[in-house]
Amino acid sequence: MPDAELVLRSTRVITPDGTRAASVTVAGGTITAVLPYDAPLPMGARLEDLGDDVLLPGLVDTHVHVNDPGRAEWEGFWTATRAAAAGGITTLIDMPLNSLPPTTTVEHLRTKRRVAADKAHVDVGFWGGALPDNVEDLRPLHEAGVFGFKAFLSPSGVDEFPHLDRERLARSLAETASFGGLLIVHAEDPHRLAAAPQHGGPKYADFLASRPRDAEDSAVAHLVEQARRLDARVHVLHLSSSDALPLIAAAKAEGVRVTAETCPHYLTLTAEEVPDGASEFKCCPPIREAANQDLLWGALADGTIDCVVTDHSPSTADLKTDDFSTAWGGISGLQLSLPAVWTEARRRGHGLEDVVRWMSAHTARLAGLDGLKGAIAPGRDADFAVLAPDETFTVDPAALQHRNRVTAYAGRTLYGVVRSTWLRGRRVVGDGEFTEPKGRLLTRSHQH
Repeated sequence: MPDAELVLRSTRVITPDGTRAASVTVAGGTITAVLPYDAPLPMGARLEDLGDDVLLPGLVDTHVHVNDPGRAEWEGFWTATRAAAAGGITTLIDMPLNSLPPTTTVEHLRTKRRVAADKAHVDVGFWGGALPDNVEDLRPLHEAGVFGFKAFLSPSGVDEFPHLDRERLARSLAETASFGGLLIVHAEDPHRLAAAPQHGGPKYADFLASRPRDAEDSAVAHLVEQARRLDARVHVLHLSSSDALPLIAAAKAEGVRVTAETCPHYLTLTAEEVPDGASEFKCCPPIREAANQDLLWGALADGTIDCVVTDHSPSTADLKTDDFSTAWGGISGLQLSLPAVWTEARRRGHGLEDVVRWMSAHTARLAGLDGLKGAIAPGRDADFAVLAPDETFTVDPAALQHRNRVTAYAGRTLYGVVRSTWLRGRRVVGDGEFTEPKGRLLTRSHQH
């Protein structure tokens, strides 16, 4: 009998081999075994019987803007990690920008870690940033444990994080390739954006026209070409244009080291339903039409898109003005990502195993944490979400843990109630009650 302090038993446990009734044993914060459902309880172990609720691996969200320090009134580690825990996310990786300072030097990384240390309700890792003038900082940041480097190919929206032109992109990629690093890229072509009609004002159709698909397609094509030339590892962030999918599929088939993600808002919201002036729906690249969304789902199903992450990018409510050209662009979705994706996935005939693959297994693999996270299997961290997949709730912004409760999902009825979330065998939230923060700060060296 394996050592066990805790046994979680459910008629539906999602494992790498499928869903089955099982008893999952935990000791020292680690999963020690996945046993038959009716296996006898090890001596001294505490049983947590989950009935028919589904036990799934905690989600890994590799794209979160916590904005702390410097713009903590937009979010912050305390509120972001509570929102994550409430949504079944047990690991998040923080983006290098919107905080002050941005995570672009080792010193700035230390500042981030200091601020996050005692506020994390879930495990937290950090991306570094690739700027036009910090190529010599990339290797030291890599050695200090960042998971990779974020770069923009068009203006980021904040002055302290400028974008890379083509020459600087090539230099940054050559550098990350030299030590086996990963460059994660906001791919929109600034020239195509500049050429698009810029009307401003409250009409969503005008905003959509200002961020055309060809800006994404052109930037992705250039990124793939550079990755091929340099044998560099690249990841396309928050893909929204379905027109770029054939290009990504062909590059993968050819062996170019490219992966791609999309986001809950691109999979569940459509341009046709965005009311004029409703800038809680504004993000870049934008939420596109229903026909585009169908193709994104197809690409998730066939593996062209690897994973689904929130790109949680909050701001204070006053920055969400009714003018789409000047409002802050970003969707707050950390707490709602699992139910939002599951609601649409089940409608389209996908199972929870698919959602776990896109939001836990593949995101853990992207960050190199797949020895620790992303599966209910012996040797992995005992990180779990307990989900009632057939129960519904209606999104009430006041019930969210985010610091600023502005959400594009307000008033929607979603499937999937997160009953509890567990981090290394300890319940961090259950029935809306949180424990003290117990999250760890992760580095790349946590890989097995």
